[in-house]
Amino acid sequence: MASIYARWAVRHTNRRNLLLHLAGIPLTVAAIPALLCRWWLSAAGLFVAGYALQFLGHAIEGNKAGEQLLVEKLLRRR
Repeated sequence: MASIYARWAVRHTNRRNLLLHLAGIPLTVAAIPALLCRWWLSAAGLFVAGYALQFLGHAIEGNKAGEQLLVEKLLRRR
């Protein structure tokens, strides 16, 4: 677990990126109970807004989000 956090910390050193993640992660997580309550539009909005803030943070920091790196890695295997 420590190595996962260490890799995460290296990619999140910019203060603005951290602040955007501080807002974006809870929004993304809040989409789960909204989805379970069948509040489809709220769930979708929370999820998209949360991820948008996190991707914006990575753009500001000048690196790619982990999900983007994973997709690129999977596409290279083909």
